[in-house]
Order: sequence, then structure tokens, then C-alpha cells
Amino acid sequence: MNARAGSYLATERPRRIAVFRALQLGDLLCAVPAMRALRATLPDAHIAMIGLPTMEGFTRRYAAYVDEFIVFPGAPGFPEQDERTMEGPRFAERMRGRQLDLAIQMHGNGGPANRIVESFGARTTAGFHRPHVHDESGVGLFVDWDVAASEVGRNLALMRGLGADAAALVDASLELPITREERGEWLAIRRLHALDAGPFVCVHPGARWSSRRWPVERFAAVAADLSARGARVVLTGSGDERELVGRLADLLLDRGVVAVDLSGRTSLGALVAMLRDAQLLVSNDTGISHVAAAAGTASVVVASGSDVARWSPVDRQRHRVLSHDVPCRPCMYRDCPIDHPCATGVSVDAVIHAATRHPVARRFTNLALTDHAA
Repeated sequence: MNARAGSYLATERPRRIAVFRALQLGDLLCAVPAMRALRATLPDAHIAMIGLPTMEGFTRRYAAYVDEFIVFPGAPGFPEQDERTMEGPRFAERMRGRQLDLAIQMHGNGGPANRIVESFGARTTAGFHRPHVHDESGVGLFVDWDVAASEVGRNLALMRGLGADAAALVDASLELPITREERGEWLAIRRLHALDAGPFVCVHPGARWSSRRWPVERFAAVAADLSARGARVVLTGSGDERELVGRLADLLLDRGVVAVDLSGRTSLGALVAMLRDAQLLVSNDTGISHVAAAAGTASVVVASGSDVARWSPVDRQRHRVLSHDVPCRPCMYRDCPIDHPCATGVSVDAVIHAATRHPVARRFTNLALTDHAA
């Protein structure tokens, strides 16, 4: 990035800004620290977020950082959103009509994402590009995509490269605001299932791609062990994951454990409130792990297939990430075409050990009183 970039925000003070990040919930959470830094640097700017239609409600939670949400209609090479035929050119035309001062590509490492953002016709374009592939980025303020960086750190690095306020860049914490009504929803659920009677742990077996899921039978073994140590087991998941979570509930019932199945039965805000009260989350490396980070909940995360360095929570003390290295990681397959060694390489014993020896969760529970369940 050139010298102009390092002071761009301070010297140019752009007022009309659009940030392109057409990704899912966990991915958006990882951008919150960067958006917070952008707002702290430019408190009077109009900042629009361009994203997936399913994320509009989520983005409204961040009114302190985002003034407007713009639905991305999809484009070739963007699997998260089906392309709406012929809408791409019209969308670019509408964006050009906004006469943006700054368009930021905070979506990926370059290529098609850069070309989409450049089509907005902003006075200045910024974002990421792959090192030594500068011809893909055109003219603008671009930083090299650091393959070893965390997603949170990489987005903050982009803001640093643009000259964001240094004090605002120190805070890498995630946040997920909830309403009083959502907190009340959770309190009603907690009373209904008597979850205020003792410690409980949340177990989340799902992930959008099966290649990112640890075997459900192993989740059952871990949950049964934690139950034997005195913790209630609460199962979480999206509405689409209710069948998978139901299978986990049945496996636990076979072991004599009656779990509370809340999959698809809470709002996002109530889920956040639940995690704030939970002693521990055990999950795959998926959106729920970032929600737990935003809620301040201790977690044990099994990373199957994903890029561990990129997607692991920043606080590795509070969030323990277990993975098994394989040559094909990170995986680009929705379903593993081989025997899923990245997942099966993480043992039940390793997850139980991480859960019962957790340096943060141990302060709040009796999960680590014994080495083995009685």
C-alpha cells in the first residue's frame, strides 16, 4: 500500500462509504472490530454495508457503526448468494449513482470481489489483493492478503493501512448487542427448563457444510461425560439443523442423558443471552464459535476442514481450538470426498480434556473436580 493510503482516512475524510462483505453471520462478526475502528475514525460519515439479504436484521444491531444495509444481488463466483440474472449491471449502476467517496472490499483476497467493488465507481477503492497479483486489483488502496493472519486481525490491518485512528485499532473484541426483549425471551426459556438450578453447557453439533462437522457420535460422548460431572446439557442449532440435533438428543438418551433441545427454538438474541449464562460451549468451527466469543463464553471448538489460523477466535485462552492437520486443509468441499481425517483425527478424549481443564470455565463450574466421570 502506498504512502497516501497510510493517512487516507485522516486527510481525505470520506463521507460516503460502502463496505462490501457478502458473508454469513460468523464472518460478519469478525468484521465488527474493523467497522468499529472505521466509525471511530469517521464519526460523521455515512457508512453502508453491502451483504447477503439474510444478514440485514443482524446488521441492524450495529446502528452505531453502520447507517444503511444494501442487499447484494449475487454474482458469479459467490456461492453464498444465488445470482439474480441481469441484476449485476443494474446493481453496479445504482451504486455508481451514489457517488461514493470510498468503497471497501472486505470480502476476500481479491479477484472477483475487487472487480465488483471497482464497478461501484467510487472516488477511491480499497481492500485486499493477493501478493504479487496486483493486476487483479486495478487502481486503488489495496493491502496484501496475509494468509497467516486471523480474520479479525486482517480486517483491522486493512483499517490500519487506510490510516484509521490508532487507539481504535487496539480493541479486537467481538460484540453482539441484544435487546431487552431478547433477554426476557431467554429468561422465560431458562425458567421453563429449570436451567437456573445449576451449571449448564451448550453443545452445538451443526455447521453449514458437513465437511466442517465433527461426528455427532463424538459430540454425544463428550456431552454425556460433562453430564456425568454435574452439568446440564443444552443442545443448540439452527432450524435447518433440528434433525441433526435430534439425532444427538437420541444418542444422549441412549446413554441416560436427557438434554434440553433448543435447536431452532430461540432468536439470535436469546441465543446470545443463553451463551452469556452458559459455563461452556462445545461446537464445530462455525458461526456459533464467533457468537460465543462476542458473548464472552468459554468454548472448546473442533476445527474440521477450516483454515484454523484464519477463523479461530482471537482470545485463545478463553477459546480452545482443537484441530488435526491434514494436507488438504483448508477444505473447499461441502462434503468430504475421503474419510474426513481432519475431523476423526480429533479424539473424544482430547475434547473432554480441553473442556474439563478449561482455564476459564473451571472458575465457574465443577466440571474439572474429577479426572473421570464417576
